[in-house]
Amino acid sequence: IQGFTTWSKRDFNQFIKANEKYGRDDIENIAKEVEGKTPEEVMEYSTVFWERCSELQDIDRIMAQIDRGEAKIQRRASIKKALDAKMARYRAPFHQLRIAYGTNKGKNYTEEEDRFLVCMLHKLGFDKENVYEELRAAVRSAPQFRFDWFIKSRTAMELQRRCNTLITLIERENQELEEKERAEKKKRAPRGLSGSLGGTPGGMAMGGTKSAQKRKGENLSTPENKSGRKKKKV
Repeated sequence: IQGFTTWSKRDFNQFIKANEKYGRDDIENIAKEVEGKTPEEVMEYSTVFWERCSELQDIDRIMAQIDRGEAKIQRRASIKKALDAKMARYRAPFHQLRIAYGTNKGKNYTEEEDRFLVCMLHKLGFDKENVYEELRAAVRSAPQFRFDWFIKSRTAMELQRRCNTLITLIERENQELEEKERAEKKKRAPRGLSGSLGGTPGGMAMGGTKSAQKRKGENLSTPENKSGRKKKKV
């Protein structure tokens, strides 16, 4: 970008990669990735870049790169939210957590294995670098699996694939629960509304008993109510 003569091609590439990695708004982390530049310099450069990036010759390729990175960031946030919501439904998830398999149970992994994978992935931090290597180490050292050759012999990549499947099932379950909750709220709302209006045309609540109607009539026709108080004020 013209006007930034101290910025080399290398600085520019580091800036673009950092935008892809952290998203365009995370200037603090972007600045850490651009060597030799202060956060203030990176912020100034970023402002001009986004104002004038359409002038760049290969902007379509650059934007596609950044958009892909930001989509990954959003996906990670969505998965974290789904796992947090799932875990919050149990007091002791390592013992109580259940997977809503539907017709996708699969033949190889047991529910105990799946439960451990989900809980440990959440505990380690699923978006942590090398998390599946750590998960594999946790599986191999877990006492409940010491004779379970199948789970202990899985590679980090195989565990990642299984976790991806389990995350999809959890997201589907969360969505179904949210939809059910919304439907129940909808059902409750009209009932409460009609109750408060007395269920009569025009929304007026008519007294339910003869005595109530009588009292109402007395209140309306009592002279003190109509004129007595006004006379006292005068």
